[in-house]
Amino acid sequence: MSQSVRTSPAGSERALSEAYDTALLDLDGVVYAGGNAIVHAVESLATARAGGMHLAYVTNNALRTPDAVAGHLTELGIPTGAGDVITSAQAVARLISEQVPQGSRVLVIGGEGLRVALRERGLVPVESADDDPAAVVQGYGGPDLTWGRFAEASYAVARGVPWFASNTDLTIPSGRGIAPGNGAAVEVVRIATGAEPHVAGKPLPPMHRETILRTGAERPLVVGDRLDTDIEGAFNGGVDALLVLTGVTDGAQLLAAPPQHRPTYVDADLRGLLTGQPEVVAEGDGFRCGGWVASAGAERLELDGDGEALDGLRALCAAAWTAAGEGACALEGGKALARLGL
Repeated sequence: MSQSVRTSPAGSERALSEAYDTALLDLDGVVYAGGNAIVHAVESLATARAGGMHLAYVTNNALRTPDAVAGHLTELGIPTGAGDVITSAQAVARLISEQVPQGSRVLVIGGEGLRVALRERGLVPVESADDDPAAVVQGYGGPDLTWGRFAEASYAVARGVPWFASNTDLTIPSGRGIAPGNGAAVEVVRIATGAEPHVAGKPLPPMHRETILRTGAERPLVVGDRLDTDIEGAFNGGVDALLVLTGVTDGAQLLAAPPQHRPTYVDADLRGLLTGQPEVVAEGDGFRCGGWVASAGAERLELDGDGEALDGLRALCAAAWTAAGEGACALEGGKALARLGL
């Protein structure tokens, strides 16, 4: 699987659940939103699992433990064991353990997920910059994390203690909307200290390495809703990715994606695991998918035909990505997307 510039979504004659041995699924925006299962997620995952696909759940959220995440998924009707959950807390704990001696103290700015992951690596969580920590680790701590915790991190980092972050996602979805994520909290410490953390989570390699080590996947398929974490993480890991449109990415963002944010496949939701993916083919000066033909005009993307909206979106992607090459498409695609209802 290469990192050559993608200029079109790929096709697959086989259902994706048959073409790949393991689905590496993001959670927020893919499997659930606001704690509730996304439509079609439960039954689609059950069918994929029954057909032999291994399901693993990969999250940048370092707050909850794998046991807690697995319990939540099981309650939603998706039977899951803790070993099927990989978190950025686990990835950053491994990263720290490779740089400090076993038994070292680590100042924790975050939740229980970080503490459990550190103990698994033989490290000792502490709460104060005055506890002589060998490292500082920062992960999402939920809405109740107090301002004083950022001060503790800043005191230690300013003294030269190595600083690690589970991830730097600026936002996190909630049942009431978009809330500040761990990346926003990391910015507080960065502003106070001028330092830069070592980051483990998606889209960076430590998270992908942790995922492969824990799942043993040989033909993995990343499944996500975010271009800058899930899809870029797959790109960095040299593996294929399915973007589902149940989360934060909309059609306009997809058309404007630079190479590292272009997914292999695009589908509406997790039902896309259970089907093949239609091929996008060059036709004249444009690209055909299903009943739609898309092309790049002088100032805008143009679309003609009818049929499934997703086929039109895939054709538009091919026109936009080809026109953009190694950059991001600057052509107007609003009218074409409006015609598709996207």
